[in-house]
Amino acid sequence: MDVPALERCVGNVAAFFDKHWAQAPLLRLGGSDTGFDDLAALDDLDRMVSSRGLRPSNLRMVKDGKTLPASSYTTTAGGRATEELVNAPRVYERFAEGATIVIESVHRYWEPLTDFCRDLELALGHRLQVNAYITPRGSRGFDVHRDDHDVFVLQVSGSKHWIVYDRQDEERVLVDQDIERGACLYIPRGFPHAATAGTRSSAHLTVGILTHDSIDVVREIAKLAEQEPAFQERLPTGSTTDATSLRDTLERHVEEMRAWLDKLDVDELTQRVARRVMSTSQPIVRGQLRQLDALDGIEASTLVARRRGVICVLFRRANALKVLL
Repeated sequence: MDVPALERCVGNVAAFFDKHWAQAPLLRLGGSDTGFDDLAALDDLDRMVSSRGLRPSNLRMVKDGKTLPASSYTTTAGGRATEELVNAPRVYERFAEGATIVIESVHRYWEPLTDFCRDLELALGHRLQVNAYITPRGSRGFDVHRDDHDVFVLQVSGSKHWIVYDRQDEERVLVDQDIERGACLYIPRGFPHAATAGTRSSAHLTVGILTHDSIDVVREIAKLAEQEPAFQERLPTGSTTDATSLRDTLERHVEEMRAWLDKLDVDELTQRVARRVMSTSQPIVRGQLRQLDALDGIEASTLVARRRGVICVLFRRANALKVLL
């Protein structure tokens, strides 16, 4: 039986949410001989660079904390429309000189990672993206930095020495260890960190967790408020240049807002927030051509089921069930 994606990353899921989620790093050493080869092995990453015709928007290169100009590893392709394409030989030249290869958003076109990410999304309730990093031996792509989102680091090949510092006290080291193939490191948002490849080149996948935060609810409330006539009134003439007048005006608006919030339709807000959250995830519609061909055969007795990986929310009404996809 397949191990769920989150369990594969963190082991004990309950302990992860209790002690680490958004709180502290977690290092889980390799759990199998094959590591993460089923998601994207080193040879898979090599083929992406060498034979998939990547564009500069799909690949970048960094060295010692600086991004290299795209012109150093791209070439102009002719045809009906001139365009810039990644030039694999030039990429490998820069790699041999110590630059890290970064393949962007691999989950969008590499099927095993697409399914893995969707499994993680369903477990976490947040949108994900995956970048692949291939670093020459002894090199560092980025200096010590903080990410504005949580990440899972999946070590695909080779090893990297990772240092993770405390979010509040940057002198305090929380992780200082070589991470080998098959290991997973979770780093919450805001924890400073850096990594250096070992005696062989290193390849890892960084799964970025693009969380939906409470401010998303506030944004949807603001959109609803924009439709209310009371909140479309202009501020009184002169109120913006007189502090006392401005304060009186704002106090009145705050009271009106409180009264409006007390009557807010929470069911409508729930649907709006659900739609906002779900719209950020790309639907997986694999097999849709055959599904469309089979539509004419659907009858009242036909059994239908949610396709694996499809995100949907059910809203119950008195005599109906609404499905939001």
